[in-house]
Amino acid sequence: MNERYLITLTVNGDEHEVLVEGRYTLVDVLRHNLGLTGTHVGCEHGICGACTVLVDGAPVRACLIFAAQAEGYDIRTVESLAPQGQLNDLQRCFTAHHALQCGFCTPGFLMLAEGFLAGNPNPSREDVREVVSANLCRCTGYQTIVDAIAACAAGRREAAPATDTGSPPES
Repeated sequence: MNERYLITLTVNGDEHEVLVEGRYTLVDVLRHNLGLTGTHVGCEHGICGACTVLVDGAPVRACLIFAAQAEGYDIRTVESLAPQGQLNDLQRCFTAHHALQCGFCTPGFLMLAEGFLAGNPNPSREDVREVVSANLCRCTGYQTIVDAIAACAAGRREAAPATDTGSPPES
C-alpha cells in the first residue's frame, strides 16, 4: 500500500498543501497537483533539463527530487517569470534572439539561466556556454540561447543603479 503524506510547498510565493505519495517527484506535483505545466517532463532521469526549476534560487531538476524533499524550500517555476502575463527581460531576450524553436526545452533553459544570472550577473560567453551545456536542445544549436542569456546579462548590468564607492565626490 502506498502511504500518503500531507506536505506544504511554497511555489512561486504561494503556499500549497498537497497530499502526496512518497514516490511523487516534484515535477509530478507541480504539473498534476498544482497545474503548473510550464515545467516540462522530458527524460525523467535528470539528463535533459526540461524540468529545471529554482529551489532556493538554485537550478534543480524537478524529476530528481521527491516532492516531500522540497518542503520548506522556496520553489520557483517558469510561471514566476511572468506573473501578470508580461514577459520578463530574460524571456524577451529569448524571443528577440530566437532562442526557442519548438519550445519544449525553453522553460528549463529559462530557469537555468535565471538562477545562473542571479549568481553571476557578469558572465563571459564561455561561462554561459558552459552553463547551457547542462540542458539539451534539439532545435536551436545553442548559439541563440547563449546570445539571449548574454544579452539579458548585459541589459541587467546597464539597468542596475551605479554602486556607491563610498568616496566623496570630486570637486
